[in-house]
Amino acid sequence: MDDRQIIEAFLNRRDDAVKHLFEKYFSYCFKIAWNILFNKEDSDECVNDTGLRTWESIPPNEPDSLRAYVGRITRNLAITRVENSTARKRGGGQLSLCLDELSECVSGGDDTLDIADRMTLGKCLNEFLAGLKRDERIFFVQRYWYMMSVSEIANQNGCTQSKVKMSLKRRRDELRSRLISEGIEV
Repeated sequence: MDDRQIIEAFLNRRDDAVKHLFEKYFSYCFKIAWNILFNKEDSDECVNDTGLRTWESIPPNEPDSLRAYVGRITRNLAITRVENSTARKRGGGQLSLCLDELSECVSGGDDTLDIADRMTLGKCLNEFLAGLKRDERIFFVQRYWYMMSVSEIANQNGCTQSKVKMSLKRRRDELRSRLISEGIEV
């Protein structure tokens, strides 16, 4: 089934909607959860919860990209699971490493950014990513969205870890400068 048909199955509340979703996106969602949790049982549970959350949210939502929609649900569930547990070490450190790396660019506190600032930040990030070369954007998204390790990124893209690290460092520096020039508190 293609994405549109799967979304229609959810909209029509068909019993097989989640089954078709998992046939197409289970591995994708599992990889996202695994990169954050590094635990098979927790990752499986996150993916199962993704099916439930998708069922609960379509309708009323009707996503343009089902892949991005379920990826975001899975990622948010996995991050919430890490935040709610005391097993920070279980994540292999990728979540905390990624967040620590980005903390030099973007403050994470709710008290420093109100809704308007978040909208401005989102727009600025989208423009920043759109302006990157293809490989730079891939590295950045793989690291900070999919929480992949530097070695995984290097292996998947056929380059050295040093190249990935340097690219990520330069992009963080560029992002920080851009946010400051846009008047966004970092």
